[in-house]
Amino acid sequence: MFRRIKRFKNKHPFLFIMVIGLILRTIAAIFSKGFGMHDDHFLVIEQAQSWVDGGDYLGWLPGTPGNSGPEGHSFFYVGIHYVLFHFFQILGIDDPQLKMFFVRLIHAGISLLVISFGYRIASLITAKETAYKVALLLAVLWFMPFLSVRNMVEMVSIPFLMYGSLVILRQELIRKAEEPGYHQSSFLVAGFFLGLAFSVRFQTLIYTGGIGLALLFAGNRKGMISTALGFLISVVLIQGFIDFLVWRQPFAEFMEYVNYNMNHAYEYHTAPWYNYLLVIGGLLIPPVSIMLLFGYFKNWKKNFVLFFPVLLFLLFHSAFPNKQERFILPVIPLIIVLGLAGWEEFEKKSAFWRKNQKLMIIFWVFFWALNSVLLVAFTPMYSKKARVESMSYISNYPDIKYFVIEDNDSRILRFPPVFYSGQWPRYDAVYDHTSYKDFADLKKWSEKEQQPSFVLFYQEVNLQARVDSMQKYLPDLVLEAKIKPGRMDRLIHRINPINANETITIYRNQAILPHKKP
Repeated sequence: MFRRIKRFKNKHPFLFIMVIGLILRTIAAIFSKGFGMHDDHFLVIEQAQSWVDGGDYLGWLPGTPGNSGPEGHSFFYVGIHYVLFHFFQILGIDDPQLKMFFVRLIHAGISLLVISFGYRIASLITAKETAYKVALLLAVLWFMPFLSVRNMVEMVSIPFLMYGSLVILRQELIRKAEEPGYHQSSFLVAGFFLGLAFSVRFQTLIYTGGIGLALLFAGNRKGMISTALGFLISVVLIQGFIDFLVWRQPFAEFMEYVNYNMNHAYEYHTAPWYNYLLVIGGLLIPPVSIMLLFGYFKNWKKNFVLFFPVLLFLLFHSAFPNKQERFILPVIPLIIVLGLAGWEEFEKKSAFWRKNQKLMIIFWVFFWALNSVLLVAFTPMYSKKARVESMSYISNYPDIKYFVIEDNDSRILRFPPVFYSGQWPRYDAVYDHTSYKDFADLKKWSEKEQQPSFVLFYQEVNLQARVDSMQKYLPDLVLEAKIKPGRMDRLIHRINPINANETITIYRNQAILPHKKP
């Protein structure tokens, strides 16, 4: 068995790496349920399913009560899920967990393109052996399988960015070498795919602009114009056309996105300018991450057509006040490609590293040991398990009209993923030390028909006292179920309490639901 695997690896090294990447991503698709962050569920899945069900859960569309115009969301990616969920409906697939399994599986397949494109880009700029190492890193880097099956626009935009970059790099190398095979139309195709990346994630415009400038600096004005034309065709046909259908104004959502971020930049996570260097340094595991960053800058002139757009992307996000870690993800694969290519070339020429091969072996052994531990921990991680499973529990009760979240010790609302309930009940939240009496009076709980079917108590701090306080206004509450967070959720919470992965205790209101479902 092992001999066969070894023969296959030696005969088909790239295919062997792709199989490893596929296995890891399939494991993530099967076991890594839930969602990673707010945006990859609530701004994609909830909205798409609500449209399929004839509603508009977040009020994005004109005509929905409370909507005052565009809110800065691209309808392209969420629209793909709308079509996909419609297809599931036709097939009779109603279980939210089964739907999300197929969604994760599709994303797992798409993410394999990142490995392939990374290998092909590396093959153009460095030795074949280094290209294999690039592919291996992209396949098994600890966070890649987990993030690859999430609905994160930052991750979904990567294959489009990398394919466009691959086409442009290949054509630039042909042009400079004055070899046959140079086609101006290829830049048009590359621009089109870069436009698709923009329609998924607006910030990739910075990267595309950087490629255009790099082509201009390299003396390829025609290539720059063709790339820009392909980009415009893509965004006009997709982003512009969709917004025109919805708002009768092309690019209405993009303009609102820019306007919102300019006016609310300081209302989110702010950090020093070097924050993303720290993020990259941590994600890629030091000291290897330092080696990769060194290699990225080392060959800047040789690989300028890709180096510059990545640099521009980094500089923009480093200068912009809102610095959420996920924003930098679109260029991480290219940093790995350029960084490993640059480092390996430097290492082979370095007298110091020729004399200190044992030290380099120690660095890589440490990297692979830590990466393996993290990979095993994160790949099958069921993220936000308690919140997801609490909604799945409620799905056992059809026609739930209203429930309440009690999280009074928290200053922020941790939104429930209602999608998993298979219905669209409204909900309220008692949080930030709200007065129970004032809340009950406001919601008119003295009238039975105004009462919630369930109260979900987040966290276990002072739980009984909170339940007793709530029962003064909802006297028929009875304990229904307790949903615990996953093992990794608990560990992450211990490491950083900001990641509130809470136990959720469900109380049923017997005044509305007299009997517990078997």
